[in-house]
Amino acid sequence: MMDSDPPFHETYKTLLAVEESFTAKISRNNLDRHTAVEEHELPLIDLSRLGLEDEAEKEGCKEEIARAANEWGFFQVINHGISRDILDKMREEQVKVFKQPFHNKCREDKFMNFSAGSYRWGTPTATSLRQLSWSEAFHIPMTDISSFSALNTTFSSPVELFATKVANLAQKLAQILAEKSGHNSTFFQENSLLNTCYLRLNRYPPCPVPLFGLMPHTDSDFLTVLHQDQIGGLQLVKDGKWIAVKPNPEALFINIGDLFQAWSNDCYKSVQHRVVTNPTKERFSAAYFLCPSYETVIESCGKPSVYRRFSFKEYRQQVQEDVQNHGYKVGLPRFLV
Repeated sequence: MMDSDPPFHETYKTLLAVEESFTAKISRNNLDRHTAVEEHELPLIDLSRLGLEDEAEKEGCKEEIARAANEWGFFQVINHGISRDILDKMREEQVKVFKQPFHNKCREDKFMNFSAGSYRWGTPTATSLRQLSWSEAFHIPMTDISSFSALNTTFSSPVELFATKVANLAQKLAQILAEKSGHNSTFFQENSLLNTCYLRLNRYPPCPVPLFGLMPHTDSDFLTVLHQDQIGGLQLVKDGKWIAVKPNPEALFINIGDLFQAWSNDCYKSVQHRVVTNPTKERFSAAYFLCPSYETVIESCGKPSVYRRFSFKEYRQQVQEDVQNHGYKVGLPRFLV
């Protein structure tokens, strides 16, 4: 283990010892990464069509976005306006940050100019392997992006460029989805502001035993924009079955969050997804989360409403309570009418 790696083995040695005793049982329960999961390519949408003069092409592109959000909850976009150079440089600096000594990352406010509490790893509340995520991450509010001067590098430049561009992309996609659901709303522009959204930089270290890099979950936001490397490991539920997402170096991956599903009255789907670990290779990704303020009230735009009105603060509190009491997130079913 490198000195930059979190102490997974030491911290979770009791749970790992149990895993060694019951590997066969765990495998039969489909927890392990070696269970056969068919690889699929997500709906691929060329966003350059939105800039064409041909109105039919523009509308066709918007229809494809809405259809993918409804049928899959996930899709990939190309010609998204973020150059390969920005993506590559952002990833280089992301790797540098994660290669810092573990004790420096834990004191991110002193050593790395990040807000205290931005660095997270593992699952502190895990009482079983099913609740353990073998990963580390920096959760960075958008208001902190421009303050980066980590490691005396140009880290702030590629990361700030990436964050700014994906924020604009997320707003554009949210507006299209609102329009195609029959509600040309400014709701997302008015409620998802710089101080409510954030970027999460992820690293999934190699894992010698078959565990999740990120537990199965749905996102508690409006929508997420993801850039991932080519290692693979992202999986999602489609038609009741887990499928593996085929990496695409040219694409960004978009998924609908719980709040958009509630706002759209189930027109768009927030689906379960997870990350499985690799036994020998580390994996990196960066995700932008389009979120509202805690005071924002989410109300279904269609009638009859599937969900009751609730604030984002209420939703987050319910998720935290469920995780603490049950070990997992219940999510939108708690807010059905």
